[in-house]
Amino acid sequence: MVAQPRLLTVEDFEAFLALPQNKDRLLELIHGAVSEKLPTEEHGLIVSNFVTALTLYARQTKAGRVGVEVRHRLPEDAHNSRLPDVSFTMAKRPLVKQGSVPHLPDVVVEVKSPDDGYNQMRDKAKYYTANGVRLAILVFPEKRFVEVYAPGVDVEILFEHETISGRDVLPGFTLAVKEVFQDALE
Repeated sequence: MVAQPRLLTVEDFEAFLALPQNKDRLLELIHGAVSEKLPTEEHGLIVSNFVTALTLYARQTKAGRVGVEVRHRLPEDAHNSRLPDVSFTMAKRPLVKQGSVPHLPDVVVEVKSPDDGYNQMRDKAKYYTANGVRLAILVFPEKRFVEVYAPGVDVEILFEHETISGRDVLPGFTLAVKEVFQDALE
């Protein structure tokens, strides 16, 4: 009989995060297991493109605020402490000034890094939409496509000639998929 690894709780994870050697690491707790994010320069470019587009939208509409690598956890979920690449939280929610945000954002963007698996990415989107996220956008740089998840709706797969819509979550927000991958030097 093989022993099952012990699932870490959020409390265990927060103690682990507090260790000096973990100070500058991007760590998440996903279903009781620690996962480290290892973003590349391409990953950073894509995150920057989303942050720019969402920040412009937020400033124009006053609909909410954009975050990068902001820690979110649900108080009733003892085994998850998530760090979405990009988050958008509606303005009606108060700004959390200390510690983890005690709810998930309204919109998340996750960019696949070379060490991420496709199923791992899709599991993240399913977790998010099952727990209150209204729009989860997954970006796959190596194949240059995007998947958009929303509760109760089929996954939408978009390619470079198509456009991401904010739907009823971010009314009027659009971003061409080709702009997601665009380098400012191009």
